[in-house]
Amino acid sequence: MSKYEPLWMWIRDNGTDSFMLTFDEIEMIAGLPMDHSFLNYKKELLNYGFRVGKISLKNKTVIFEKE
Repeated sequence: MSKYEPLWMWIRDNGTDSFMLTFDEIEMIAGLPMDHSFLNYKKELLNYGFRVGKISLKNKTVIFEKE
């Protein structure tokens, strides 16, 4: 099980095709701090029918898009 699996399942079950989450929201949903490992794990999201779009370090947001 991936450490980000709770986040991936939440994204899959969200019911929206494209949306943005803040780093704080991601941390709350995932139950762990957002760190650089997110970049390595983000490819797992493809197994849930979504992909990571734009990551904004300035705004501390991530856009998720349905595949």
